[in-house]
Amino acid sequence: MIPNRLFALVLLFALPGAGHAQEGPAFDCAKAESSAEKLVCDDPALAALDRRLADRFAAALSVTRGLDTGAKEVEDNLRATQRGWIKGRDECWKDPDLRACVEAEYLRREAELVAEFLLEEASGVRDLVCGDAGRSLTVYEFATELPAVRVEEGDGVHVGALVSPDTPRDYYVILWGGVALGGAEPRIRDIYGETTTCRFVG
Repeated sequence: MIPNRLFALVLLFALPGAGHAQEGPAFDCAKAESSAEKLVCDDPALAALDRRLADRFAAALSVTRGLDTGAKEVEDNLRATQRGWIKGRDECWKDPDLRACVEAEYLRREAELVAEFLLEEASGVRDLVCGDAGRSLTVYEFATELPAVRVEEGDGVHVGALVSPDTPRDYYVILWGGVALGGAEPRIRDIYGETTTCRFVG
């Protein structure tokens, strides 16, 4: 869990534009190599998204460094995941709509960082009990530009984002499956697509 005493510091770093005054992206466009990077340098809206994501990443780093235990491991994992995300963004050259792919990658990564490191207050929190085994989950929703979700089950934390604007409150969850909160009966699904019906508690 993220210590509450860090929340004010996190908010400072999480504010869009808090760490960058320039109009271009957070990276050096003179060193841009991939088609995705070059597009971001040429597109003011994507450049603003890049700056915003850089601020989110800085906020996440500040959270890891304030942890009482395991700070080095969490920071190393965060940096490795970010490097992996950059490689994934650069794979957008394969997509017929390069810009749409790059924008989606930025919004998805922002959502995941916000949910994992609690960079914003949740817009909603619900407890669920799922299936015959009575699995207990706590689900947090975040009103990021691409809505985000955080699922806590025991000591495990899993994060993801909205599947599609056409499916409100239906989220994919990385390496876990997904959760759908719309309607009277929420549902979770595993990585194979098998669905389990849940009920809201409280």
